[in-house]
Amino acid sequence: MFVIIVGGGKVGSYLASLLLEGEHKVRVIENRLEVVEKLRNELPNEAIIVGDGSDPNLLEDIGIREANVVAAVTGEDDANLVITTLARFEFAVSRVIARVNNPKNVWMFTAEMGVDVALNQADIFARLIAEEMSLGDMMTLLKLRKGEFSIVEEKVHPESKAVGKAIRDLNLPIECNLVAVLRKGQLIIPHGDTVLNPSDEVLAVVHQSKLSHLAAVLGRTSDT
Repeated sequence: MFVIIVGGGKVGSYLASLLLEGEHKVRVIENRLEVVEKLRNELPNEAIIVGDGSDPNLLEDIGIREANVVAAVTGEDDANLVITTLARFEFAVSRVIARVNNPKNVWMFTAEMGVDVALNQADIFARLIAEEMSLGDMMTLLKLRKGEFSIVEEKVHPESKAVGKAIRDLNLPIECNLVAVLRKGQLIIPHGDTVLNPSDEVLAVVHQSKLSHLAAVLGRTSDT
């Protein structure tokens, strides 16, 4: 996969490192010389492009028409919008991702502006905090499909109604699937007849709307 990242700050450099580890072709465009010098210590020279990521000629020169993804992750929302619009409508890039720095600007990052995915960092962070507060001991490990699903981890409470029950008897919704159980250092692939023990650590893929249901099943039984 060929990915062009515009913005070589902490977000852009970290993203580039992850993609390079996955053996993808990556080009990072950055025009701040002090940031470029830092990038040279972190990335291969061929991955670093010095210049303005909103310059169509520069984008053409580095092969944007062959790019699979363009990610605009600068610290300026207006720059990110210009870049995404160019990528989609001038160069027909199939996947365009933008960083939203100011939550008040998120309404502008739409398909009409060429954006497939808008990453509003402040909103994601705030929602994760609120979610962790409301779900007790459940930990969100990864968001999937723009936050529609999550991979979560939760320890089975000793007073949970799930203790001693087979998974098939927990009446979990179809949008919730237990994918692993960690028990005394061992990983168990769960089946319908797998019985949960106190303090088992359960990994699950669950729809956003069913997180509280799963928390209620695995957590401490409420007093009636």
